[in-house]
Amino acid sequence: MKILACNSNRPLSEAIADHLNLPLTRADLKRFSDQEIWCEIQENVRGEDVFVIQSTSYPANDHLMELLVVLDALRRGSARRITAVLPYFGYARQDRKSGPRTPISAKLVANLITVAGADRVLTMDLHAGQIQGFFDIPLDNLFASPVLTSDIRNKFEGQKLVIVSPDVGGVARARSVAKRLDAELAIIDKRRPQAGVSEVMHVIGDVKDAACILVDDIVDSAGTLCNAATALTERGAASVAAYVSHGVLSGPAVDRIANSPMTEVVTTDSIKASEAVRGCSKIRQLPIAPLMAEAIRRISEEKSVSVLFD
Repeated sequence: MKILACNSNRPLSEAIADHLNLPLTRADLKRFSDQEIWCEIQENVRGEDVFVIQSTSYPANDHLMELLVVLDALRRGSARRITAVLPYFGYARQDRKSGPRTPISAKLVANLITVAGADRVLTMDLHAGQIQGFFDIPLDNLFASPVLTSDIRNKFEGQKLVIVSPDVGGVARARSVAKRLDAELAIIDKRRPQAGVSEVMHVIGDVKDAACILVDDIVDSAGTLCNAATALTERGAASVAAYVSHGVLSGPAVDRIANSPMTEVVTTDSIKASEAVRGCSKIRQLPIAPLMAEAIRRISEEKSVSVLFD
């Protein structure tokens, strides 16, 4: 087995390799002066089981193209099996036609990864479960909930907990976390007047005097979370925190979180933290390297991955 790291999240790749007691495969990833990506794998990969780690986070297009170039290099180098490990799968929010003449970009990216040479995909907390069906190769979708719930349990032990879904689409995810913690469930009813803008309409459930935990898969501009936190505070919540799988945190997100009623926003390290994120006292990252490493080990040894979440 070989582990190859692209450039989107080098610290996570190194942590995964450490857990597996393996060195990272030597590879040279460069750019021409016009920013074309060039790759050379500097070790023999013929007949090897190779795992390529790359989150397609900002800059999403560059990191996606980098992944595709590396996959092609490995395929042409006669690797026996190539697994694309995407801790964060970008373009997942474009999983359906949202209007006339709009793309289904998640399907396009699935096709690109497959054609480039991936034999299987390992990712975590896909935005929509049906994206698994966009791939014509095996896909393992890990869940961050064990990592998140363990931290919630340690931090909020003994408090009245209410797990809150920030929208109707995330109810199944929030219900799963609430079940693990034996906590109550509440739902934010929101609407989107336009892309990237959300408005809270109603809060469904009793949140008065409770420690409310907002649970979501992606925090991007943080508008939804901050609006939800304000609504929960206005309805008597004792405190509001957020636990999110993927911290995209683009644009005004960090400033919004810093000025919001939320005590903390906790994400995994599926996306490398920017300097602004590292400088915000309200944002904290949880490591997923042990989970990803164990899944990689099980795939390589042809063992079950689903038992990790039983």
